[in-house]
Amino acid sequence: ASPSSCFSLSAAEAMRAAGLLLAWALLRPAATQQCHLAGPGGVLRFTDRHAEIRVPALHRVPSSLDPLYGLVRRCLDLIQQNPLPTELLRAALNDPSSVRTSQVVQYELGYVVCAAVALLFTVAVPVAGMCFCYCRSRRRCGGRLRAHRRSLGCRRHCLLACLSLTSLVILTSVVCAFVTSQRVKAQMEPGLGAVPTTLRTLRQHITNIPQGVQMVVDQFEVPRQQIISDLGGLSRSVGLSIHAQLKAMTYAALADLQDRAGDLQTSLHHLQILDKTARALASARAELEPALRERRRRVVALLDDPRCTSCASVLGRAQGLELGADYSKVPSVEKVLKAMAGLPRSDFAEMIRQGNGTFNSIPELAVERMAQVIQDLRDEMARTTEKVQSIANSFPLPDYTRPVSEALVKAEARSQPYLREVERFERYRWIAGTVLCSIILLILACNLIGMALGAYGLSKREDPSDYECRGEAGAKFLLVGVGLAFLFSWLLILLVFATFLVGGNIQTLVCRNWVNQEIYKFIDTPGNLPPSMNITHQLNLRRDSNLSATYRECKSGAGLWEVLQLDRSYDLDEHLKSPKYTADFQKRLGDFTARLGDVRLLRSEGRQDLETFAHSGVDEVDYGRFQEEMKIPVVQTSLPGLARSLEGLQKMQRNSTVAARLAAEAQALWQMQNSTVQSQEALVAKLGESVRFLSHLAPHLQERVKTTLATTASVEARLPVHAQQILRQEIGCFTRKELRYFAQYLNWVGQTLREDVASCQPLATALDNGRVILCDRIADPWNAFWFSLGCCTFFLIPNIIFAVRLTKHFRPIRNRLM
Repeated sequence: ASPSSCFSLSAAEAMRAAGLLLAWALLRPAATQQCHLAGPGGVLRFTDRHAEIRVPALHRVPSSLDPLYGLVRRCLDLIQQNPLPTELLRAALNDPSSVRTSQVVQYELGYVVCAAVALLFTVAVPVAGMCFCYCRSRRRCGGRLRAHRRSLGCRRHCLLACLSLTSLVILTSVVCAFVTSQRVKAQMEPGLGAVPTTLRTLRQHITNIPQGVQMVVDQFEVPRQQIISDLGGLSRSVGLSIHAQLKAMTYAALADLQDRAGDLQTSLHHLQILDKTARALASARAELEPALRERRRRVVALLDDPRCTSCASVLGRAQGLELGADYSKVPSVEKVLKAMAGLPRSDFAEMIRQGNGTFNSIPELAVERMAQVIQDLRDEMARTTEKVQSIANSFPLPDYTRPVSEALVKAEARSQPYLREVERFERYRWIAGTVLCSIILLILACNLIGMALGAYGLSKREDPSDYECRGEAGAKFLLVGVGLAFLFSWLLILLVFATFLVGGNIQTLVCRNWVNQEIYKFIDTPGNLPPSMNITHQLNLRRDSNLSATYRECKSGAGLWEVLQLDRSYDLDEHLKSPKYTADFQKRLGDFTARLGDVRLLRSEGRQDLETFAHSGVDEVDYGRFQEEMKIPVVQTSLPGLARSLEGLQKMQRNSTVAARLAAEAQALWQMQNSTVQSQEALVAKLGESVRFLSHLAPHLQERVKTTLATTASVEARLPVHAQQILRQEIGCFTRKELRYFAQYLNWVGQTLREDVASCQPLATALDNGRVILCDRIADPWNAFWFSLGCCTFFLIPNIIFAVRLTKHFRPIRNRLM
């Protein structure tokens, strides 16, 4: 090989050594590398399937009648300006017999005044009606005008306008009364039905809390399935990680061992060639020497013949025809070959194949060695499921919610008779309101017909004193309306006052104090409620709590856990500590050990072969002597050059005998070159290849073999150690990942049990819904109904006056004034 090939071989060896160093660098910090397993645990998704019963929140719906509702509320605020009568209510609830009438009158003073006005109206209007009837019988009221005056037309138009205006006000009010009455009827039935429905919903919410807790506990199936799935791939993942982290070093050591085995085989081959070729060259030299000496003698004699023309110039070259290199003088390699006799005694190719196969089987070996511990971990997960079940078994909320559920059952049972009475009263109210509103519409119809006929009759009358039937009919229609007003006004005022008294007190006593939470403050004050109505006791609230604070906490989304402060009697955090459920799982993983790196790269017979090779003396042979001999040609004088010179002299000879002898000698030289010298030169070339290989290998042989043996032994010793380190690392990573699943689940359980499953927000929503139904959807249209009907009733008085006075203008005048 050329010097460039030697350089490339040295570079390859240097790169291989660098590869070994890199492998060691990669292997040494294996225990501190980051986790190889699937990285940090993912986020678990839990299904929100707890047994909470949602109470849909109701809200005030904007309406075109909101201005009317606001006007009525302002009127009621003027009528009832007193705050919540706490003393009166305390006495009424605890000792009804101690309530004095004066206290009630003092609080209800605004309503008492309104009652007096209603009583006065009830008495005065019918009496006025009877007086009017008496006057009519005497032809003194509603008769004819005595005389025609010039201002009569202006007065008539003024009365028509006033009656029309009062009729329009009454019409507007009766339409509002009709609309609000229908709204009360439409809202009353679902509102009354919402009371038992809401109570049942709350009771179901309270009753289903244990079921919700159990559903939360059952969600442990999510992390359990994830952990079981991860366990299925743990062993193979560990094996693949060990293989991936150790393969660079192992493959480098096997490649280095394969190179040394190749060096042994190749060196033995070249040593055998070296010994055989040197012997062949020495033997050929001995055979060539007499023939070459005889040939020199004959050529010199011929060239020295006087008959040979111009032969002196070639004579010197012929005299130098002698043998060159003597390979009998080179060092013998018999001793080295004797030391390497029988090598290699082991099959290095099979040895390397087996070592490679053993190392590549580490993943399968890990699956086999870890099968039992993985099965134990699966069994441990089943036992952990039983431990998690203890959360549901020991959860204390049912003991606290049972009184609440019983209180809701009692409230639902006691509310039924009252709700039926309210429904019956509402039915009567609607019938009476509809009938009386229809009568008011009838009065308005009489007014409209009367004014239309009267005005038409006046337009057709030529003389004011003439009788005109249409004008007379208009006057009678107006009087019919007046009669109906007198006849039903007392019923109207009674209905107005009854609905006003109920709706007004609901608004001022309940709704107004519900909005500003004065009712909650009254309930929270000790002694205001009798023991049978102790809300704190019935709802099982803590002693230092109150309904206002509980309502605010529930409305903000707090759970019964926080409202009842159950953490004082039951430490949920203690029951949700992760080590309580993961200690055995973690211990089994921590105690597991297995030898997964026992790989035999070089057996003892192979090691002995390499040691014998290293100490065989290959590096002690003097290959420089071989190289020196190879620089010397086989024959000192070039046989082809001498033969060509003789052939040139042959052409110059005049003597045919000399010419023939020169041709014969040239032919003999060519024959010697082709038959003997060329074969020896081929052997020298073959010898040169072996010498170059051995001379390049010899200086580094001891060091390379020693390095290979040390590396192989070190890798064999360290593979189990580092495999164990990687095993511990991967198991540690796996353990931390699975513990995060446990932590996610336990944190979710704590949050869900505190905020969702035992949420008391439905209680606050139910209270808000009760206020919306009672105050916004029933009380507002109820109060608007009596307000509208009251407007109709009171505007009947000017309606009567204007109608009676207008009838005179529709009848003929008694005396015509000229």
